[in-house]
Amino acid sequence: MRWPESCKFCESPKPRSFAALMDLYEHNYMRLKCLCPPIKDITGHVVSQVLNADDLHLIVIEQSRHTTTFRLTYEMADNVPRPNLTLRIYHDARQAEVLSRGRNDLASMDRGLTDAALLSRWKTNRFLYKWLNYCRKQGHGYDGNCLIDHTNELILGGDLVIQD
Repeated sequence: MRWPESCKFCESPKPRSFAALMDLYEHNYMRLKCLCPPIKDITGHVVSQVLNADDLHLIVIEQSRHTTTFRLTYEMADNVPRPNLTLRIYHDARQAEVLSRGRNDLASMDRGLTDAALLSRWKTNRFLYKWLNYCRKQGHGYDGNCLIDHTNELILGGDLVIQD
């Protein structure tokens, strides 16, 4: 999958509509699939390491046939994960959304359909959109010749490290 072109409306600081939010989810899905093509097959904790950049951790929380829920974060020098986003990919709908902005804070996002909820979800998912672009520019990625062995460890020729 090729890295998607920039999305003009995704750059807007305010959402135009619920449909625009769904488009933003789609753009985030495409970026995540480019960053990590085998996302459906990864289990556990994988790390992308790039010279002169913080390690990018992807920790799978839950997988089902149609969704994958995971945390995406840097592990900073002070061992505090930031920005520590919990994401859900909807494989069948080809969308990705931010569920929370903290480790145990799945209720932190306003899940309603009010203007305030729409704005909250827009801002957080727009951050993800921009952060994924930044991660890609740094050279992060979980791509390559990925294989899953019988112990569910990801084997990758490149810059991927398995964390226990």
